[in-house]
Amino acid sequence: MKKSLLALAIGTFALGIAEFAMMGILSAVARELDVSIVKAGNLISAYSAGVAIGAPGLILLRRWPLKRLLLLLTAMIAVGNAAAALSPGYYTLLAARFVSGLPHGAFFGAGAIVCSRLADVGKGAQAVAVMVGGMTVANVVGVPGATFVTNVISWRVAFAIVSFFGMLAFAGMRAWVPYLKPLPDSGLKGQFRFLRHAEPWLVYAGVFFGQASVYTYLSYIDPVMTEVAGFSAASMSWIMVVAGLGMVVGNMLAAKLSDRYSAALVTGILAACVVVIMPVLYLCASMKVPVVILSFVATACLFGIGGPLQYIIVRYAKGGEMLGGAGIQIAFNVSNAIAAVLGGAAIHAGFGIASPALAGLPCAVIGAAALFILHYRYKA
Repeated sequence: MKKSLLALAIGTFALGIAEFAMMGILSAVARELDVSIVKAGNLISAYSAGVAIGAPGLILLRRWPLKRLLLLLTAMIAVGNAAAALSPGYYTLLAARFVSGLPHGAFFGAGAIVCSRLADVGKGAQAVAVMVGGMTVANVVGVPGATFVTNVISWRVAFAIVSFFGMLAFAGMRAWVPYLKPLPDSGLKGQFRFLRHAEPWLVYAGVFFGQASVYTYLSYIDPVMTEVAGFSAASMSWIMVVAGLGMVVGNMLAAKLSDRYSAALVTGILAACVVVIMPVLYLCASMKVPVVILSFVATACLFGIGGPLQYIIVRYAKGGEMLGGAGIQIAFNVSNAIAAVLGGAAIHAGFGIASPALAGLPCAVIGAAALFILHYRYKA
């Protein structure tokens, strides 16, 4: 593995813990801050809102060399999560979560360009998969670790760990990422010109609806496992390991298939699989073994959809490549925020703790349709 790609993976490892750990520690945070589970779910949405607002900021820094930009973003990861660790109450933590989300989309947008420049011929999707792989490894090691230290010490330690890896990513960027010239400046209007075409919108629709289909359930995996399936709070550590392994498998397998076949077809098939998985997951939510297995499969589909689309958007964003790549993360995280709200609304309406799985079903149908159109009409 190239060290430059490893540096990017360390950055996404930190981002992965920052984004996903909240799902595994939601109940503990809610108890300590004395808020409801649904209100605590806003901490997930706040991070996603930061992503959505921070990613377009790339257009203001489009003339910067890519390495300098990545150094700024990793510094922001470290500072934002340090602020979360030190937050004295709910609203300050809400603000810190928003701030820590600001560099997320921009990092992936710039990182996708760096991967495309550093990748070996014919292995572009796999190079992006290495970067995204940092996030999947975070879900195998970092998120369960955050859940463990939360149960043993405090959720504040979890955010301090994220800050540490942000600093480590900064050091890796300085040491291993080579100087890369800024992208040709197409002007402010030129950054958005690619949005005149249908292809990027279909990619974004695939990400937005494909991710929401799983996130409506994943946002509330903690209460589903503990209150419906009957697992203990301590069991969430290994359950999140299983979910994280699904992400690793889905990310790497989909990347290899996408370098060989159509990325739109591969991701469309995975979104179609979610249409079947979500209702079965709802029906099996009280059965310990099936719900864990289905969670593994669902998260494999989640990252199997997102990873290849992060790569192919560069092809459809000429003149605005960084903004296009960041747009994937905007779609991903706005989807995440809305999914958490949809899941919470289903619970609040009295349909049960497991009902978020069904709330995501229409999203899976729309996401699959968008990706199949992208493949069959535009040959993506």
